[in-house]
Amino acid sequence: MNKETFNDVIKFAIARELEAAQFYKDMANKTKYDSNIFLFLELEKMELGHAKTLENFKNEGWSNPEIPNIPDLKISDYMETPEVNDGMTYQDAIVLAMKREKAAAKLYTDLANEFTDTDTKNLFLRLASEESKHKLQLETLYDAEILTEN
Repeated sequence: MNKETFNDVIKFAIARELEAAQFYKDMANKTKYDSNIFLFLELEKMELGHAKTLENFKNEGWSNPEIPNIPDLKISDYMETPEVNDGMTYQDAIVLAMKREKAAAKLYTDLANEFTDTDTKNLFLRLASEESKHKLQLETLYDAEILTEN
């Protein structure tokens, strides 16, 4: 893959991360519950961190090329995606975030499968792994704070 195409791929991934960060920031501004505000602002920080990581990758490459295998608890797999509104519950906020992280991981996995170039394939697999890690964190949070209470 030539450098221009590779840079376009990186720009696309950065744009997706910034879009996700903006979504979480908007959700933090819309919600009226402190627990949701905190959750969404934490997710915004994670997505901004991904954008920075991608920018660094574009300039320096990966310092650790290993792509970790992240377990999937599948907690959100059979849940409906909640409606986005300012009065959504903490439970719905977590479910919404799990669904978005799952969709992002799938997008990056699908993109990885479109490329034969090892660097690009690994870039998207690493991004999918990062999004899967976020989903696992949210599933663990859901399990600890929602499922144990019900």
